[in-house]
Amino acid sequence: MSASRSTGTTDAIGPDEDPERAPSAAIPGSRLLAALLDGMDAALCAFDAHGTITHWNREAERILGWSAVEAVGRRGFAGWAVRSADAGDVQGRLLAVMDAPGRQVHEFALLRKDGGRVLVRTQSSGVRGEDGKPAGVYCAFSEVHAQIDLERSIALSEALFEDASWGVVAVDVDLRPTVVNAYAARALGGGRTTLLGRPLGELIVQGVEDLEGALQHVLAEGAPPAPAELWVTLRTSEGDRRRCWRSGFLRLASPLAEEPVPLGVGWLFRDVTAAKLAEQDADRVRFRANQLHRAARQAAECEDPMEAATTSLDYALAGFADHAVVDLLVDLAAGERLVRAAATPSDAPGPCLPVSGGPLPVRYAPGHPALQAVERAGSVRSAAPAGSGGAWAVEHQWPGDSVHALCAVLRSRGRTLGVVTFLRAGNRSAFERPDVVYAESVAVRVAAAVDLARLTAGSGA
Repeated sequence: MSASRSTGTTDAIGPDEDPERAPSAAIPGSRLLAALLDGMDAALCAFDAHGTITHWNREAERILGWSAVEAVGRRGFAGWAVRSADAGDVQGRLLAVMDAPGRQVHEFALLRKDGGRVLVRTQSSGVRGEDGKPAGVYCAFSEVHAQIDLERSIALSEALFEDASWGVVAVDVDLRPTVVNAYAARALGGGRTTLLGRPLGELIVQGVEDLEGALQHVLAEGAPPAPAELWVTLRTSEGDRRRCWRSGFLRLASPLAEEPVPLGVGWLFRDVTAAKLAEQDADRVRFRANQLHRAARQAAECEDPMEAATTSLDYALAGFADHAVVDLLVDLAAGERLVRAAATPSDAPGPCLPVSGGPLPVRYAPGHPALQAVERAGSVRSAAPAGSGGAWAVEHQWPGDSVHALCAVLRSRGRTLGVVTFLRAGNRSAFERPDVVYAESVAVRVAAAVDLARLTAGSGA
């Protein structure tokens, strides 16, 4: 007979297995039960049908101070683990579970061995014998404050993953989402279940390297001391969207392991795109206002009005555009035409200077943005078609790296004097409405300087 059969447990060797294989010794049933009970995180005791304690584990000993030797065999808690006045009520409620279905939860004040009282929360359930009749009760209990802490932690986790007003994502060690709350699902552009297990690179077009780098750092080094702001570009059905997420990270470790074992990263974030754009806009407005102020003070010191015009453009270009071109209207015999009066270098950054040798006529084709600005007496924005390379800029007689253009008309004393064109290279975004407002503010100052230069020279337009 094998060792497992001699102890009354099931033999692990089947009839089709190798007969020469030696049977393994099984753990005796009573020792296995004792090990399981003592290894539980909750205190556990059991009563037979008469209320006598039959089992008492180490957690119960830790909480109340009574050892299993002292507890097993006692009839209920009366006289040692509960006050005499409460003993009948406690005993009655515990044993009543034998005849009730399911589990029942109670809270009792029990006595420690040192005389102190401790409030415990119990979960009790009846035990039936082989004949189906009530045979006893088992009772698992823990200190109420510990139970409340556990319930609070569980409730917090559930609330974060259900109703939180910020994104919460649990990411595994392979950097794939395992749990996503509703806010995060909306921010990432998917459903709470469809996002699970997918690489972040499938959801984020740009910026995924920064996000994954932060997650890997948290796995290796722990949580950063402060939230980080990450700019990402998301792929959505409406097209790519650029967003800013203020993110915090927490390393998740197993509470059951003797040493911390990373389970992944908890990623919490809020979409702060609107606030960041508003902040950037405010910074841009302050910077541009300061540039206009500095340009005005510097231009006031220029004896030559055209030098004042180009000085204003030099200050305006900072952080705004890569090139500037000034075309002025002149009265030729054949009628008014635009001539190139000043420009920045076409091959490298530099100051805006008058064209050497004097103004040169420019042969703009019909429909050129500069001509449109003159005709409309207003600003015109233009951009190179995709894939046109430098041909578009050459065709429009602008520096070869130009991709975005903004033409602002120069007007003074009710007359159109010309056009100033601001140009951006491909590494910059297209001109937007706030840029038009700024360009028109600069154009007003340039037009006033040009008008003064003509009056000084004694020539009318």
